[in-house]
Amino acid sequence: MVTSIPRVVVAAPGSGSGKTTVATGLMAALSARGLAVSPHKVGPDFIDPSYHALATGRPGRNLDAYLCGEALIGPLFLHGARGADVAIVEGVMGLYDGATGHGELASTAQVAKLLAAPVILVIDAQAVGRSVAAVLGGFAAYDPAVRIAGVILNKVGSPTHEAILRETLLPLGIPVVGVIGRDDGISMPARHLGLVPVAERRRSAIGSVAAIGAAIARGCDLDALMSIARSAPALDAQPWEPWEPQEPWGPDEPETSKRPGVQIAVAAGPAFSFAYTEHFEMLTALGAEVRPLDPLVDESLGGAAGLYLPGGFPEVYAAELSANELLRKEIGTFDGPIVAECGGLLYLASTLDGAPMCDVIRADAVLGGRLALGYLTAVAATDSPIVAAGATVRAHEFHYSTTNPVSGPAAAWQLGERLEGFAGAGLHASYLHTHWAGTPAAPRRLIAATGR
Repeated sequence: MVTSIPRVVVAAPGSGSGKTTVATGLMAALSARGLAVSPHKVGPDFIDPSYHALATGRPGRNLDAYLCGEALIGPLFLHGARGADVAIVEGVMGLYDGATGHGELASTAQVAKLLAAPVILVIDAQAVGRSVAAVLGGFAAYDPAVRIAGVILNKVGSPTHEAILRETLLPLGIPVVGVIGRDDGISMPARHLGLVPVAERRRSAIGSVAAIGAAIARGCDLDALMSIARSAPALDAQPWEPWEPQEPWGPDEPETSKRPGVQIAVAAGPAFSFAYTEHFEMLTALGAEVRPLDPLVDESLGGAAGLYLPGGFPEVYAAELSANELLRKEIGTFDGPIVAECGGLLYLASTLDGAPMCDVIRADAVLGGRLALGYLTAVAATDSPIVAAGATVRAHEFHYSTTNPVSGPAAAWQLGERLEGFAGAGLHASYLHTHWAGTPAAPRRLIAATGR
């Protein structure tokens, strides 16, 4: 199937260049023109897509070649971009930075090549003059298969500064399609794991995104950007589908079947906002009714047959979560399958920074310590509601907290020489995030576990 969708990848030489601000602003500015904009983010990050969704009114979606595999990048992109006029893909880190030790795998450059998408490079120009040409020229020449089709100069200090930069870049033949001045008023608040998620500041985030969109509209040639987006060739791929009958992973995997009407409660709200849209789509396609649950205010699971606790920032809301004693006690005695990732793991612990939690896991969680960040290959150590023992899965972790102990008698994962997480017939709780499009047995097992 050959599908045409105008698209660009917004990349940068490195983190901190302003690509999230620029990408979100482009999404907002093009949406304000009446275009249907499909937002995407390279890599596993949950927070940037929350701003993308606010800017476009469509789910922010991730394109992660490590978690999902290279073959799924085109199909996942086309699935998310259905009905869109243009797609904006925000990169991760520097353009050519990927999974450590795996070459270009999971890099923005790799995704741009898999999508045959032109790249707009965002350069932080606040402390550079003629050297900007060496930066852009070097990035353009590094991999000829990556087409840098335009540049946006960020944090430009003055008209004179802009003139110097434009004159210097002219011989490279790569058009300057935007110039953004230094303006702290269009920044977004951050803390220990990146930007503050939209779920925690929706009202102020709406204003921030609107201001960023207006600044990008003033500083960028949106017509030129759309022309570059339309230069992308058609993609020869089938859109990914949330429901596709597949062979089980192994002899103990459940048969592919649907269970109409089964209710899965999914933690949401300010404390638990780290979840991939495709997870909900896969559960729904299997017949489940996905029911949002805000543990800050909701006092009951409402008869749900299963519970999914995605990541987020429960540590910020530890006092409020602890105060909701009715829900904590119900979860503590819940007899359905529970799946928890990172922040969800902390909520299931006995305590979080000393505050009583659900006590499903006999461990104490504490914020602090060294940052645990990166891709991992994990082997399931125990049968659980989302994975069979012995299965190998690609995953990602990103946290500052620790649990004591780090695993129970039945661990979730074997990570080289160490064990991590807690698992059993009705439980899978771990710091690791997986993407279920790349691990399609996970939602099938969860649904099957509700019928034990």
